Amino acid sequence: MITTFDNKINLVGDDLKYSIKKNSKISIASSIFSIYGFECLKKELSKIDEFRFIFTEPSFIDLKSDTKDIKYFEINATNTQKAIGGSQFEINFKNELKGKSIAKECRKWCESKVKFKTNSNNSSIQPMLLVDNDIEDQLVYVGMDEFSSAGLGYEKDNSILRIINKIDDASTAKEFLTSFNTVWNDETILKDVTDEVVTYINNLYEENSPEFIYYLTLYNIFNEFLEDINDDELANDKTGFKNSLIWNKLYDFQKDAVVGLINKLERYNGCILADSVGLGKTFSALGVIKYYQERNKSVLVLCPKKLGENWKTFTYNYDDNPLIKDRFNYDVLYHTDLLRETGLSSDQLK
Repeated sequence: MITTFDNKINLVGDDLKYSIKKNSKISIASSIFSIYGFECLKKELSKIDEFRFIFTEPSFIDLKSDTKDIKYFEINATNTQKAIGGSQFEINFKNELKGKSIAKECRKWCESKVKFKTNSNNSSIQPMLLVDNDIEDQLVYVGMDEFSSAGLGYEKDNSILRIINKIDDASTAKEFLTSFNTVWNDETILKDVTDEVVTYINNLYEENSPEFIYYLTLYNIFNEFLEDINDDELANDKTGFKNSLIWNKLYDFQKDAVVGLINKLERYNGCILADSVGLGKTFSALGVIKYYQERNKSVLVLCPKKLGENWKTFTYNYDDNPLIKDRFNYDVLYHTDLLRETGLSSDQLK
């Protein structure tokens, strides 16, 4: 016998409340596990013997690959983890501000009855939910791709047409269960992530220090940058530019700017230094020039004509040059002369 649920009028969650019995064993393959899915069936789930869950997409594992396609799976894995604390369709549950207490109950339940495994090789796994009451009372729900309040039908999602079929036939359900068991026991397909999931749920209600939150925020903002950067793009201290007079005249924020400018120039072949008047953009630029000068690079300064003498000052062996010991050697041209085809610009023949 097949029963159909549209999760709009006929809710699969209501049927599960009836189907789940004391000492039931539940096996699920789904993309999302949410603490609010647990909350909807808390009474029934507290009586079961066993709950096995397979994340149909890689979750809670490091995905290592040389291909750029792995970024797609990393995004999905991140969304899956976040959904444990409430999926995008469970805003109403989140607004009730009961997440911490629900997470505590869910973690305690998980520790005693639940095993989580994840697809570890990006192969396709069909979503399903199996209820095994005894050898003569087994049934399967096909097409249920979220174990969440939305997947159970108690919250609206963005689906226009989503049909979940309940197959109330012990022999058919047994075939599904046999296939599930085969995959569940295959370590080449699945990886146990129970500890990782329980830890994540625990973190949903654990109090964290402001310092931890600050560092966690920094990590999530900059982790991709730090992973992608390589030694060729970092300012090389061995050039000795940090022993220069200009470097030691810089404030810390200017030194950070110089290193950042060099990194971006090495990676992108260009960079813009922009800051308020009086914060030392000229000295920061001189710090960058000194770096490339120590690497025996030729440096050209393009500036407005009225600022030409300011830049030339640092190349003169005069007493009014505060950086004379650094022996700056760069060319100065006026960008207003770039359209000229002949003549002089800053005393140099074009």
